[in-house]
Amino acid sequence: MDFFKQKTREIFFWSAIERSSSQGIQLVISILIARVLLPSDYGLIAMLSIFLAVAQTFVESGFGYALIQKKGRTETDFSTVFYFNLAVSITFYVVLFFLAPIIADFYNEPKLVLLTRVAFISLIINSLAIIHGVKLNIEFNFKKITLISTIAVTVSGFLGLWMAHAGYGVWALVFQSLLNYLLILIIQWLITRWHPSWVFSIKSFKELFSFGSRLLFSSLLHTIYNNLYSLVIGKKFSSQELGCFNRASTIAQFPSVNLSSIIIQVIYPMQCNMQDDLKQLTSNFKKYLSLSCYIVFPIMIGLSALAEPLISILLGDKWLPAVPYFQIICIANMFDPIGKINGSIINAKGRSDFFLKAEIIKKISALSILFISIPFGVIGMCYGLILYALTDIAIIALFTNKLININLFSQFKILFPAFLISSIMGFVVYGSTFLVQSSLSKLLLGISLGIIFYLGISRIFRLEEFDLALSLIWKNRASKK
Repeated sequence: MDFFKQKTREIFFWSAIERSSSQGIQLVISILIARVLLPSDYGLIAMLSIFLAVAQTFVESGFGYALIQKKGRTETDFSTVFYFNLAVSITFYVVLFFLAPIIADFYNEPKLVLLTRVAFISLIINSLAIIHGVKLNIEFNFKKITLISTIAVTVSGFLGLWMAHAGYGVWALVFQSLLNYLLILIIQWLITRWHPSWVFSIKSFKELFSFGSRLLFSSLLHTIYNNLYSLVIGKKFSSQELGCFNRASTIAQFPSVNLSSIIIQVIYPMQCNMQDDLKQLTSNFKKYLSLSCYIVFPIMIGLSALAEPLISILLGDKWLPAVPYFQIICIANMFDPIGKINGSIINAKGRSDFFLKAEIIKKISALSILFISIPFGVIGMCYGLILYALTDIAIIALFTNKLININLFSQFKILFPAFLISSIMGFVVYGSTFLVQSSLSKLLLGISLGIIFYLGISRIFRLEEFDLALSLIWKNRASKK
């Protein structure tokens, strides 16, 4: 058990380093680029997001999770999935290449024809690296993942920044993305030294697809919904508004999505290993659910409270119209870890059928909320995201309860202390912005007060999550000495 705990801390350490380094660098560079480019440039890229995301979902097809979940996986399994991914990516690229004029006409943006045909080359590049990434995750080799992603995002980021300053406009974003995928592909092949065998097994494909197909349709529903906002805003409103919504959403999602991904990336393989031990699996679920929300809640509420000075400093005053979008989306995204950790339990138990059923119900509800909110403008659509986030949790928890006997009320009871303290902290932080004038002063004062208040209250009331977070940090440091 001591070895298991030590391994958990080590994996968390490297997963956190990978996310904070690569994603952090990417965020910083994207902010620098956004200060140069116009919101409309980001709006053009966002118009393509739904087509790229849907195609990428089909390329991956849930096989990565299927390979991680499967016991006794073989080289034939890996090679079969590799060739499938490649074939699907080429097929979708050809289809989208010829659909480019139709996409451009839909948005009434002629520039999208060439943008589509160049940007979607990333589908093929990414398909060649999927299996290598899966193998690294199966091996818990987050040191190599850290190295690969950091190098790729840094080099590609500097290219994008140079092109933005050189006046290439939206093309800076396109070529930055392409180079990032290409570098990941090259370095993963060099580091993992894995090459597919000349074999494609129908039997292996069917076995993996029986699990992965349900995740494919679940992911497809989720992907379409997530990108449907960009499609609707791009069609009904201006590229300027879409650009503001896109940047607000991207920055607001960064903390919650990345922190959730760190936790899921680490605990999902572990949950798969303990899938037959209900007691251990339930304990693991409770611990990481409470820990993730203890960390994510105050960050998201704090960002919402400091939205105006934050956007002003990071992106410049030309992006201030994005502030109300950012504030609302931060609140919606604070619930992201709850849904993801519930989903990971369902997949770890091999019940992708539950996952698919939950996703269908959730997306029916989500589409209803979206279309009801459209007449209220972009702001109304953002508030709809909060309503959907709560609906999402309520639905997925019903299926989790069938597997580990933890209902929605029990989950909220676990999370309530962190939610209450975070909410009070948010009012304190927001109130502090009226005490000073400059944006920088507001940001520094708000962050300082928020950290002191949250950690101080956690210490006074001896929250278990506070002690757990400290143990993961300090014991991991001790192990490195």
